[in-house]
Amino acid sequence: MTFRLEVTMNKFRMWNFRLIFILTALCGLWTMDLSAKEIPAKASTLVNDYAGVLSSEEKSALEQKLVTYFDSTSTQIAVVIENSLDGDDLFDYCQRLASAWGIGEKGKNNGLLIYVAVQDRKARIHTGYGMEATVTDAMSTRIRTEQMNPNFKSGNFYEGLNEATTTIMQLASGEYVNDRPRGKGEKKFSWLTFIIFAIVIIIFLSKGGRGGGGRRGGLAGPVFWGTMGSGGFSGGGSSGGGGFGGFGGGGFGGGGSGGSW
Repeated sequence: MTFRLEVTMNKFRMWNFRLIFILTALCGLWTMDLSAKEIPAKASTLVNDYAGVLSSEEKSALEQKLVTYFDSTSTQIAVVIENSLDGDDLFDYCQRLASAWGIGEKGKNNGLLIYVAVQDRKARIHTGYGMEATVTDAMSTRIRTEQMNPNFKSGNFYEGLNEATTTIMQLASGEYVNDRPRGKGEKKFSWLTFIIFAIVIIIFLSKGGRGGGGRRGGLAGPVFWGTMGSGGFSGGGSSGGGGFGGFGGGGFGGGGSGGSW
């Protein structure tokens, strides 16, 4: 009887231990989820200054620089500036942010995130899988400590980001080529439009040379203006100068370098 009681008590203790372990683990996961900083909605620009440390001119210049580089290489360098990590871990947050936004092209994984938390005085260069060979962890550390940190300490965020992105571009230059450049082929010369335009001119001139007054030209006017209004010689309109077309689904494995300044 005593033996059976001891066995029952041992089983009871074991189940209690397991239950406590499971509850502790669940509480830990729940707490971790609550402490995780919310990822901002996927941006439509490469430079995203949520802390307001860049002037409009600085933001525009940096955006144009990164868009031009993206157009020629397909490599996406995204800059995200926030006030604080709100207690979240720098590495974990950058990994979640870069993956959620999908910086870089799918398959190439040629994306790179430069993240800055102003009030926390922390920054990180987070590289996609396809960028790790050219922008190595060691080079990321040098860029961060030698170019970003000194400028950030002085409050010169634009200078730090401008220098860092220039070095990153030089390191990754030639690694990728954009096989689908934005706007390519959108302003082709259309022979069909030219022929229609020539026919319209001939009809217009021939009718204009006849007497008779009244309405001249028949369909010449509407066809002419309709043709010009639908794109003229452009063959389908233009991109309007274009902006960043959106992130392409790049993947991240955790490469890069981060720390305080």
